[in-house]
Amino acid sequence: MKAEPRIRAFFDERTNTISYLVWDEAGGRGAIIDPVLDFIPASGEVRTESANLILAAAAEEGVTIDWVLETHVHADHLSAAAFIRERTGARVAISERIVEVQRFFAPLFGASDVSGDGSEFDRLLADGDRIAIGALEAEAIAVPGHTPADLAYRIGDCVFAGDSLFMPDFGTARTDFPGGDAKQLYRSIRRLLDLPGETRLFMCHDYKAPGRDDYAWETTVSKQLDGNLHLAGGVSEEAFVEMRRARDSKLPPPALLYPAIQVNIRAGRFPPPDPDGEVRLRLPAKLPAEAADSLTSG
Repeated sequence: MKAEPRIRAFFDERTNTISYLVWDEAGGRGAIIDPVLDFIPASGEVRTESANLILAAAAEEGVTIDWVLETHVHADHLSAAAFIRERTGARVAISERIVEVQRFFAPLFGASDVSGDGSEFDRLLADGDRIAIGALEAEAIAVPGHTPADLAYRIGDCVFAGDSLFMPDFGTARTDFPGGDAKQLYRSIRRLLDLPGETRLFMCHDYKAPGRDDYAWETTVSKQLDGNLHLAGGVSEEAFVEMRRARDSKLPPPALLYPAIQVNIRAGRFPPPDPDGEVRLRLPAKLPAEAADSLTSG
């Protein structure tokens, strides 16, 4: 009989992110998917409470963490991958297309330390690659669209969908980030929804759709097919793309966009300290053309 994963979910309400501890109960080997590093933007303070909760749960369950699995370069929270790697010796994996994300964003932030080849991460995964987690096997499924470097992970009868699908009553992920593509997202989602109907789907985020009292993050392929707000009823690719583009044009950027991208393209590390020893993140400013000269110094 094939081993099935044990799963514990951890919801971070500040960023609406769900992280997962997934493990092989018999062997006691596990992975953490999309861990959150707590960041207070008003003060620049960084905390590790969310990551420590997962590590405490792993210790409670007798689990050795072998992997941190990132579904993509998140724009809404900072990754705790580097912290967990330092504490546990776990390896950090992400899509091989991280190089595209690094090469776009590193110049924006003047991040000359960023490799551009993904070497900040321990394993770059192509579609179909597999990782052993004890007796379990995590299969990487490429699901580009939200960004070019999105992966879902299939472990037993469970799929951790990353930013592709949300709960059926909330729909699907935005596609307006650099390299995002609504057509690709539609095709990626169709690929997930071609899996057996009983496949359990675990979301990366939940925003508690109107009319729902509680946060939720587990559903099935059948429930998505029957009731997804953006897909049910056999929505065509053309109609989906039109809907997604119209909806995305009205969405505000994530509150932690710039801090998150700078840390996450570095596999959860901050930029190197400045000469004075301080660690600083950068914030690009978009100045009006008619006032750019008067608003800059030097």
